[in-house]
Amino acid sequence: MDRELWTLVLEAVKRAARVVASHNKHQRRPVFADWLIVAMYVWSVWHDRPLCWACDRDHYGRLFRPRKLPSVSQFTRRIKTDACQQILQLTHDALAQRGLVTQEGYIDGKPLLVSPVSKDREATRGRICGGFGKGYKLHAYVNERGRIVTWSVTGLHEDEKTVARVLLPSLPPMSETSVILADSNYDAAPLHKAASDAVPQTRLVTPLRGQNRVGKQGHHPVTLRQSGPTRRELLATTNQTPHLVRYVLKSRIEIERRFGVLTCTGGGLGTALPSWVRTQNRVTRWVGAKIILYNARQKVREQKSRSTAA
Repeated sequence: MDRELWTLVLEAVKRAARVVASHNKHQRRPVFADWLIVAMYVWSVWHDRPLCWACDRDHYGRLFRPRKLPSVSQFTRRIKTDACQQILQLTHDALAQRGLVTQEGYIDGKPLLVSPVSKDREATRGRICGGFGKGYKLHAYVNERGRIVTWSVTGLHEDEKTVARVLLPSLPPMSETSVILADSNYDAAPLHKAASDAVPQTRLVTPLRGQNRVGKQGHHPVTLRQSGPTRRELLATTNQTPHLVRYVLKSRIEIERRFGVLTCTGGGLGTALPSWVRTQNRVTRWVGAKIILYNARQKVREQKSRSTAA
């Protein structure tokens, strides 16, 4: 599977590089092409190694062996350029299939921890399962095909509802019957209103926090009015057909499975960040490359499943 995975990633990187180069025709052509810099970076991330590792010819094999390699200083400088960042973004968009209409999606956050005594000044402290930790947090939207379509990396202290409101405008196309499933942390009237404004035909479905059960005291009229129409609709549906809402929310666990694949697969994103991945920009770039590899792995598996079924 490694050969199919790397072939798919390398082709996507080269296509993205051609698109970026077509928009920068008047710029001087560098000695080392942008696609090579990005490919070297993804190669090092795939093997969980720092940037200096990618500049050593002994660390390449038959899958990928560049003719010439830049110096460490040149490589670290080039990977930060706007052109390389655009290539990484276009590669992600292609492998995540952002243009496909989504019927069902899931949104959640995942902690990315660093050492409690780390000197990373941009890592923040926040609540995690079982206590508190220090590091960053990945906020991701996953579609029903298992692709991580939209994501963001913030400090660990950032509220998931606030980041979700930022991610809403960048969601893929939705149908009239699309739903976004999330846990109770995302149940907030402002987020429900933002979801209906960003994607009017889509409904955000979450367990209701702090709500009384059916048959007990109802909600204050002011609270209902301030909740917004979509949250009032969810509340009415929960009261009338609670079994239906529970049945729909069972699918939300799919994002936990996808985070498990992202974390546990060889070359995947570990729960703790490596010691050389520090500060916001480096963490974001590292996580983005891991997500590119994850989406490529999903596509390879789909291709193999179709070929087996045929």
